[in-house]
Amino acid sequence: MIVVTGATGNVGRALVAALNEGGESVTAVARRIGTQDVPPGTRAVAADLGQPQSLAPALSEAKALFLLVAGEDPAGILSQAATAGVAKVVLLSSQGAGTRPETYAHAARFEAAVAQSGLPFTVLRSGGLASNALAWAEPIRRHRTAAAPFADVALPFVDPDDVAAVAAAVLRGDGHDGAIYTLTGPEPTTPRQRAAAIAAALGETVTFVEQSREEAHAQMIRFMPAAVAEGTLAVLGAPTPQEQEAGTDVERLLGRPAAPFSAWAARNAAAFR
Repeated sequence: MIVVTGATGNVGRALVAALNEGGESVTAVARRIGTQDVPPGTRAVAADLGQPQSLAPALSEAKALFLLVAGEDPAGILSQAATAGVAKVVLLSSQGAGTRPETYAHAARFEAAVAQSGLPFTVLRSGGLASNALAWAEPIRRHRTAAAPFADVALPFVDPDDVAAVAAAVLRGDGHDGAIYTLTGPEPTTPRQRAAAIAAALGETVTFVEQSREEAHAQMIRFMPAAVAEGTLAVLGAPTPQEQEAGTDVERLLGRPAAPFSAWAARNAAAFR
């Protein structure tokens, strides 16, 4: 049994589907989840990573755990996993845990807890997800506009389906104990280019509007803590060379190139119509 936390999210949903298609027994975990949210034959269990003891029913008979950075007690979560007999933990972390550990202290703390847990583990450090562009869905649907700061700063956003595919390969395979993989797309793209890719997928014009840093910050703090907004803007506006580099881990682990942003846009065009 493989337990997938965050099973209704952009990565988790794709991971559950991939494992299910591969013939694995899967328990899908989220705070609010039911059988209607998972493929037939998949076990759905409601639990909250903020309350580690709530995971006990989900972890019953589990051999592996896909873990998100969520909640404030990673040691408690891992203790529950150890008690249940979990033999492998795959942590979905952030690239920022390596490039900006002070800013991404939450992710770095989870990485440290996993490394100190005594359980076999692998860390997946994801770059920015292509699905972050879904923040443009409503303005593109309503006004055919997309707004973002730092219009011409490029980052190699990664397709969440590729992150899920890597996670599935690591959960099902051997030889990954103690490894830290950085997952990116095949090339850096700018916000302006990503808006153009969505426009091409729609076959319609989408007007890109460059925000000031202040405008973007005011928008972000409506739905995220100020410190997280500051860290996000730092990456978006002044990325390190490592953050701008298109890595090779996705291609090496999957045996195929990482999907470009344009492929994600074409696959998800309906969200912007």
